Amino acid sequence: MKLLILLIGLVLILEGLPYVAAPEAMQDWLKKLSEIGPNKLRSMGLFAMIIGLLIVFIVQKTSFFS
Repeated sequence: MKLLILLIGLVLILEGLPYVAAPEAMQDWLKKLSEIGPNKLRSMGLFAMIIGLLIVFIVQKTSFFS
């Protein structure tokens, strides 16, 4: 449970960083993002999830990162 809470904290830090570093650029990026269709966003989200799953799998199953 501790690891899960730490991971959520890390995600929040990484998600908040661009808003602190460049809020104007983030506003422009979010405007452009809102113009993308739902199916394209869904595909991009699925792709990001698959890449994340592969990274987690590779790190967990190999001794390369230990």
